[in-house]
Amino acid sequence: MTEKDFLPGAYQKMPENGKVTWKAPSNIALVKYWGKRPVQIPANPSISFTLDACATTTSVTFEKKEKNDGFSFDLIFEGKQKADFKPKIQTFLERVEMYLPFLKAYHFTIETSNSFPHSSGIASSASGMAALSLCLMDIEKELNPSMDEALFHAKASYLARLGSGSACRSIKGDLVQWGAHKNIPNSSDLYGMEYPFKVNPVFKSYCDTILLVHKGQKKVSSTVGHQLMHGHPYAENRFEQAFSNLDKLKPILANGDLEEFIKLVESEALTLHAMMMTSMPYFMLMKPDTLEIINKIWEYREATKTPVCFTLDAGANVHLLYPSSDKEKVQIFIKDELAEHCENGQYIHDQVGSGAIKIND
Repeated sequence: MTEKDFLPGAYQKMPENGKVTWKAPSNIALVKYWGKRPVQIPANPSISFTLDACATTTSVTFEKKEKNDGFSFDLIFEGKQKADFKPKIQTFLERVEMYLPFLKAYHFTIETSNSFPHSSGIASSASGMAALSLCLMDIEKELNPSMDEALFHAKASYLARLGSGSACRSIKGDLVQWGAHKNIPNSSDLYGMEYPFKVNPVFKSYCDTILLVHKGQKKVSSTVGHQLMHGHPYAENRFEQAFSNLDKLKPILANGDLEEFIKLVESEALTLHAMMMTSMPYFMLMKPDTLEIINKIWEYREATKTPVCFTLDAGANVHLLYPSSDKEKVQIFIKDELAEHCENGQYIHDQVGSGAIKIND
């Protein structure tokens, strides 16, 4: 699909009012995307596990206005008006208006909440923008009931990407690939898609415990970090590495090769942070406790031969990945050895999920 496929025709009907609710999960990338071109086009492809417990639930109530005189919306986050979130939503609506021309015809009340604690150190932009995009697509589906499911999900992913790049991977599927790659049929820079190749059952129920090392605001935002890849001395090699790692991942995922999975995933995580430490200006988002956790994971894996591994987002928190068959003993290890390195001892147990769901009132 191209951008033109997402431009709607004439709407069949315009309801006076209504309400829709969607719940969208966060995701954790295995092959990372770092660096992008306008608007929200990734410099390299990526692939992620969709999570289950860490999610955003968003309701959008809409009511027809007398005049189409600009965007009109209220934003309520966890029961309270959230004025400081409004500029980001305003920018998002401006970006997507040509694809959703009904936006100025309605006043929207956007009510949103996260299943994980606010300021927990988990980025909510992916799940939040995915949930909002699905709500807006649900409204468009009312205006154009003939829209098919494939277009609905692809366009929702396309819109979510315009709000937050990784949000396009939080729409549909347990394993989602985003970014054009010659060896992945139908892959696109415009939206995420369900990974089209064979995936061993071990990865369908994989566990992810998020170790909350640092819950405060990052010193350098992801937006700024992406921009620092322009002119980065190692950028081109990094982009090539990501393409290559997606090729390497295909037999690993098909065969359930946990040893090679661990090598690739941990290498990707450390490469992401190496790009941050070698940009200009350089910066570091890992904390001392991040490194303590990584070293303990390596020691535990060596001593017990348990196939645990880590990955990192653009922050200090550690995602501990492991098969569900090892859940009991790994979670004892987390409680006994890793919790002390988390802020206030906090961590969140999660697992691979299946994508966003509509909530019927």
